Amino acid sequence: MKFARLGPVGREVPVVVLDDGVHSLAGLTDDLDAAFWESDGPARVAAAGDLPLIEDAASLRIGPPISRPGAIVCIGMNYAAHAAESGAEPPKQPVVFFKAPNTLAGPNDPVVIPRGSTKTDWEVELAVVIGKRASYLDSPADSLDHVAGFVVANDLSDREFQLERSGGQWSKGKIAAGFSPIGPWLVTPDEVEHHKLGLRSFVNGEPRQDSSTADLIFDVATIIHDLSQYMVLDPGDLIMTGTPEGVALSGRFPYLRPGDVVELEIDGLGSQRQDYVAWEAGR
Repeated sequence: MKFARLGPVGREVPVVVLDDGVHSLAGLTDDLDAAFWESDGPARVAAAGDLPLIEDAASLRIGPPISRPGAIVCIGMNYAAHAAESGAEPPKQPVVFFKAPNTLAGPNDPVVIPRGSTKTDWEVELAVVIGKRASYLDSPADSLDHVAGFVVANDLSDREFQLERSGGQWSKGKIAAGFSPIGPWLVTPDEVEHHKLGLRSFVNGEPRQDSSTADLIFDVATIIHDLSQYMVLDPGDLIMTGTPEGVALSGRFPYLRPGDVVELEIDGLGSQRQDYVAWEAGR
């Protein structure tokens, strides 16, 4: 099952994408939020019968497929080749950092390059949405019971802010507004073979990243189990699982500039397209 949110920023409406079209969930839930996942929302949708068809769905903006999460948790250096191109050894434990909830954006929303940024970088990632509270899980085998679904994410980064002005932490380069485009859909776990998904990125039509989640150092189950030992994961929380090689940080490609177009895709989860624009006062 595929869930999405359509409409203007701040006024998105929840929908389900079925074989015969896009259907409104307005009669079942106010949003794709914690309450929806906690109340077994997908099962309620499956049992609802006929849902109103949105005839003009193709003309509507696609928002992020979840409402504002309580936490956006990210895993760094989670592909060995990406660690190598970053000049680091593969980690022995998951590397964790956080992004602010206001970094969330729709998959095709324009991205504003931060004021003073000259090293804005793209990162295609598999992201996981939590569907059931997870705390002190006994083993990785318990993790997938807590997953609502999977989404395409772009973990945008400014490498100067992240590495040269960091003070030892990465967050300065990760938390600009709009730096976490996700979507177009949230796809439920029954439709996703998350262990071997192809993921790719392109800048101005030229290939950049081309890898598979089979190359993750720490897989989805391990990540969720590990995080649950240190924090409570709540329904609606978002976990970004890391990016493969092929980013500008490698030195092989230029950083993003106004006018650039980034496209991202993951098998079965859809694609994104973002225009990059310059920062302007008051934007």
